[in-house]
Formats: sequence, structure tokens, C-alpha cells
Amino acid sequence: MRKPHQLALAVAAICCNAAVAQQVTGKIVDEQGLPVSNALVSLAGSNTEFKTAADGSFNLQLKKAGTVELHAEADKSVHKNWRLQVPAEGLNGLVLTLPTTALEVIDVKASPFHASAVESAMPVTVLSGEKLKMNQAATLGDTLKNEVGVHSNFYGSVASSPIIRGLDGPRVLITQNGLDAGDASRVGPDHSVSAEASTAEQIEVLRGPATLFYGSGAIGGVVNVVDQRIPTSNETKASYLLQRESVNNEKLASAAGQTAVGQLALYADVFHRENDSYKIPGTAETEPEAGEEQTGRVENTQGEATGYTLGSSYLLDNGYVGLSFGRLDREYGIPGHHHHHEEDAAEQDEAAESVYADMSQNRVQLLSELHFDHSWISGLNSRLGYTDYQHAEIEGGEVGTTFTNKSEEARFELLHREWQDWKGGLSLHYKHSDFAALGEEAFTPPSDSKMLALGWMEEKHFGPVLLQLGARVEQVKISATDVLLPELEVHSHDEDAHDEHEHDSAELVPFATEHKFTPNSLSAGLVWDFTEGYNLGFSLSRSERAPSAAELLSFGAHAGTSSYEIGALFVRNPDQDAEDAFVLNTDPINMETAHNLDLTLRKISDDFGFVLNAFYNQVDNYYYQANTGLFVENAEEHADEGTEAEHEHSDELPVYLFQPADARLHGFEAQLVWKLAEDWTWTNQADYIRARLKDGGDLPRTPPLRFSTELAYQGQWFSSDMRLTHYGKQDKLEALETETAGYTVLDANLNYYFDWADQAMALYLKGSNLTDREARVHSSFLKDLAPLPGRSIGIGIRGEF
Repeated sequence: MRKPHQLALAVAAICCNAAVAQQVTGKIVDEQGLPVSNALVSLAGSNTEFKTAADGSFNLQLKKAGTVELHAEADKSVHKNWRLQVPAEGLNGLVLTLPTTALEVIDVKASPFHASAVESAMPVTVLSGEKLKMNQAATLGDTLKNEVGVHSNFYGSVASSPIIRGLDGPRVLITQNGLDAGDASRVGPDHSVSAEASTAEQIEVLRGPATLFYGSGAIGGVVNVVDQRIPTSNETKASYLLQRESVNNEKLASAAGQTAVGQLALYADVFHRENDSYKIPGTAETEPEAGEEQTGRVENTQGEATGYTLGSSYLLDNGYVGLSFGRLDREYGIPGHHHHHEEDAAEQDEAAESVYADMSQNRVQLLSELHFDHSWISGLNSRLGYTDYQHAEIEGGEVGTTFTNKSEEARFELLHREWQDWKGGLSLHYKHSDFAALGEEAFTPPSDSKMLALGWMEEKHFGPVLLQLGARVEQVKISATDVLLPELEVHSHDEDAHDEHEHDSAELVPFATEHKFTPNSLSAGLVWDFTEGYNLGFSLSRSERAPSAAELLSFGAHAGTSSYEIGALFVRNPDQDAEDAFVLNTDPINMETAHNLDLTLRKISDDFGFVLNAFYNQVDNYYYQANTGLFVENAEEHADEGTEAEHEHSDELPVYLFQPADARLHGFEAQLVWKLAEDWTWTNQADYIRARLKDGGDLPRTPPLRFSTELAYQGQWFSSDMRLTHYGKQDKLEALETETAGYTVLDANLNYYFDWADQAMALYLKGSNLTDREARVHSSFLKDLAPLPGRSIGIGIRGEF
């Protein structure tokens, strides 16, 4: 944490004897005065960065004298910034101290300013390095599921997305290098996130003022997947990974590398992943007899994915400009998404197993960061992207439904030079999405969404207090030309109800609709270094969000959620005796408004550290899927007349209506890290979310209380860790939900490090659910069909050079 007054005294005491003009030399040490080698030091406002030598020394050449800001980061150290006043004769003999910490401290790339996870007014989670390699999975949600405050909606290991503090879907923005992923994962849980963890450098989960740069779609948080597809240095390096998993016979190979020719930096990565359907606890050792159900695997959870990226950038003295192209092809089964037709048993099984998604995406990005020696402007960051996404749901060899999303996005951040010690800038952000769903299960009509926004962010140090301010105003337009209001035949299971609407079918007449919204958001946060090694973070924000196109326009059966979804553009007919159960909503469509309060206490130095977060989120007009108590016949189910299944309503879909209501979400997150000895670390984590409606009732699929404890060893040749995670039972339920029992999962990893042919190599074993415990994820739409995978042993090798 910065101490400008202490640093000024230190600089004043430096003896600058015969220093070279505009040269800054010194060394970086820890609090015991021992040198910190390989510390990455960067000069704010420029493309200059370097690493300290073995004795912690550095030598920085400046173009001219004046005020400069150095930022240093090192493994197992607190990241720090120093503001130096460099005279014409330069500075020599600087001694800068980086305190050690038991916490993992990583700089956040998604922020326009240098900021680590312990310098933010709001909690920030960053998964990187070896921990990312050992936790990476086929889906983003499963990759992040062990991070504090983050859960997975677990869609059978094929399309799982992250949940942040009980929020997901259109409230959690998934980005890749700061730009929207541009897929269909925010529309339904059965749609895969188009981001690959095996080639990522780090994955960031952030909330707070910085999220204002991303828009109202980030009202619940941002998950930013960072890679080096547009390289920012001329360093030559490469890495690769080979892995095999036992529970689903997964085979993974990935590689990435970069180099430079003069000022032209080049990058490439590639990966291939394939797996069978996964085993569940209690897998039978023998094949089932004819007609006997196989309970050993969750069918339709197989998958295959291939992708590559090519990128290049031109490195300038004051930044870089780069362009990249990425291609992703993925096929994955859709568990629970099958239809029973009038066929024999063998044909039914074959049809069920053939349901899968065929996804492809082309993605172009242009990224640029330029620093200026200007009296007013210090930098311009530019991010532009174009994404062409498509996925088709294949049923019995034929295309059932096709989803497409063509999107363009541009964001420009204009940073001003420090004025009265204020640092910040403006953000101009444009996003356009042309989304379409065509086919038998197109539950939402084609739509066109546009967003234009202006954002502002500032921060300033007042002694030990860092103040952060942010604001954003948006203009959002959602339009569609082929909206349908079907004549829906619904009924209730309540014998006393009168919700029986049956009528002869008539030709549907599509109509056009357009809705405009102006969301405004404000935030304020502070970080107070109230004593050495501790800080207190406080954040207050008010954010508005327009409903997404799916929340607004849906009207159809959604197989991914096993429900019939109706958007907020429609309402229940107040006349229960009328022929139509639902009619157009003539009231104004309200925006969602969230008031969020966060309090964070951190101990960030020495051998014992902790991060304690408490949050309260009051959301007015929270759009959720309200249970109407009505049911419709599933047109895709054709059970025989008079069967037992018919009496059990297995061929029906419950009707859910998107409608606004006031909601309250609150909870806590805690992480305690104790460095027991030089090579041993003990980490304990816990998080809890309570999500309910103000007028009574609980929000659906809320993750339960969770606690984990992990013991880790890190030596020169070996490392290992063992983690025990307990999930409590969840009995805070929405209508039609069932209680989920608690469970405990044991995971462990082992790494052996060695050098071979000038490569740093690691041979590793990773074990998950080692006790083979049956576990059902409450936040999953498929919890009754798809429990977590059973015991799995993975073996792999990775290398770097």
C-alpha cells in the first residue's frame, strides 16, 4: 500500500552522487531486507517493464525527469506502487520494500488501473498459474467452482456457468480479454460458454466500480478470461499440457507460444479436448441386462472441442496495437434433453443418446494500449471485437433448433493525466447483438439488442485512504419483428382452480416490438490502510439493468430448463374465464435497480492473512421466473394414452413467467491463509448466500452454505494439496423445488517438478471426489438427473520453455 509521505522522506535521504541523468537505480527487498529477485517492475503510463536481478537490483532509464510511478509485483509478496520525483540528475540507491504475504496477490487485467486483488474496494478473485492449470475443466463454471463466493450451475459438466453470490445468467457478464464472449450462454444453462481455460493465463472474477466499464449486464459481476492472444511483450516463451481423466476418459492437449521479430510480436495457441459420458458414484462393474437401466453414467455428457488462436501485435515505445483471430468448434451432449417417440425401446435409447449441440465460433479482436506524454491525456485503451457464433441442437441426426449470435463491440478508455492527484478517465462503449433462435424449440424470437454507454471512473489517495468513484449512463434498445403470442392450452393441478384454457388452434400473426431503456449507475468505494498490513474496503453502488431479450420476449418450451418460459412482455390474463391465459403487458417495463453494500476486512502481510467480506444487495424489480401454477402438455413428448407416466404428469411442463419483484440477497465470504512453515500452507474458506423475495418466498437454486479446508505443500521438487469441501443442505426453496442434502467432497493434487531439455516440466496427478460421494448440486437444473461425477484420477504433464 502506498505511503507517499514515507517515500518522500526516503528519497530525500538518498545521496545522489554522480548519478547518470534521468536514471533510476536501486533494489527491491522484503521486510527482512533480503533481495526479491524476478520481481516484475513496470512504469505506469508506458510500455516499460523489467524484472529484478538475483540481488533484487534494477536499472531504469527515463526519457526525462519528473514524477513517475513504479509498480512492482512478485510471488508471495504484496504488490505496491511508488510515486517518485526524479530530478534531472536521476536517482541512485533506492531501496524499495515489498512485504511478504500468505495470500495469493495477482494484478487484475480487467481494470484500467494497476490494481491487485487486495487493493480493490470490492472483493476480487483471480485464478492463475499452477492453480489454474490444476483446476481447469471443460467448462468455465466447473473451473471456478472452488473459488470463494463462486459456484457453478453444473449442467452435467458440458455447459456449466459460474454463479456469483447467487446471481448468474444475464446478470453475470462473461468476457474474454475484456470483451463480451458473444455466445448464447446467458440465455440458457444448456448453452456452453465459449471460453477455454486450458490456454488462459488467468481468470478474474470482479465486482465493484470497475464493473461500470462493462455495463449493466455486469450487475452481478464480471468473469474475465485473460490470455495472451495479443502479446504485449517481445518475450519468447511456450507452454504445453497433456492430460487424461479416468471418470469420463477425457483426453486434453493444449499448447501456447509467443515470440517476436523486431517490434512484431506473434502468438498462437491450440487445444483439443474429448471425453465420454461421465461415471457417477456407485457405477456398476458389470454391464446391465437387456431392459435394465444403466445407472453408472449420466448419458449425453460426452463432448469434443477443438480451437486455435492466432494473434500479432506491433510493439511501440508507448504501447502496442494488436489483432487476433480465434476459432472454436465444440460438440457436446445435452443431458436430459431427449424425446420419447412411438418407437421400440432400442430406438428410443438411440434417439436419446443422439441429442447433442454442435457449436462453432469465429472471433476477431483488436486491442490497443497507448500511453501519451501529453499535458492532458495519459493513455488510450481500445478494445474492438466481432463474433460470429452458432450452435445447432441435433436430435436423431437432424437439426432441431439453431441459435446464432452475431455481435460487434467497441470500448474506448480515455485516461487523463493526474490532476490534483486524481487518476481516471472516460469510457465510451458500444455493443450490438443480432440473436436468433430458429426451429422446434425456439423459445425466444429473433431479436436485435444495441447498447451505447458513457462511463467515468476516478480514484485518489488521501494519505492511507484510496477513494474510488464511478458512474455510467447507457442507452439500450431491444427490438424484434417476429414476436408471437401463442394460443396456449394450460391447466392447473389444483382441483379448485379455474385455470383451464382450451381452444381451437388459429393462425399466429407475428408482431413487432421495440423497447428503449436508459440505465444509470453510480458507485463509490474506499480502501483504508488503517494500520501496517491491514486494510478495510467499503463499497456502495446503485446499478440499473434493462431486462434481456430472453427475459422480455420468451414464449415457448425451453428443454434446457424443463419448463415453459414466458417473458415480461406478457402477463396473466386477469379474466380467468377468458379464452387466452396470457395477454400482452400494457404496463411500462421497469428496469432492475440494485443497491449494493460491501464491507471487506483484509490482513495482507506476514505468515497469516485473511479476507473477510460481508455484502447486502437490495434489488428492486428483480426479474425472476415466477411459478404460475399452470402446466402445458409437452409437444415433444408422446406418451401412450392411459400410461402411468401420464397420470404422474411426466409429459407436462410447468409454466414460468418472468416478472419483477423486490428481492434481497445478503451473505458473507471468508478466506483465511496460514503459512505453517516455509513450505506448508493451510487455507480455510467459507461462503453463504441468502436470497429471497421481499414480500416472502425464496429465490430458486440458491447455493447452500459451503466450507472448505486445504493443506498444501510447496517444495523445490514436489508440491501437493488436499482439499475437503462441505456443502450444507439447502431447504430454502422456491415452489416446485426439492430439498438438497448436504455432502462432503475430498480432492487432492500431486506435482513432481524436473528439468528436461531446457524445459521446466511438471508431472502431476489430480484426484477429485476421492471418496466417491454422491453429490447433487442445488443450483443445477439437472440435480435430480445429473449428480456430480464420481471418483476421478487424472494424470498429466506440462512444460514451459
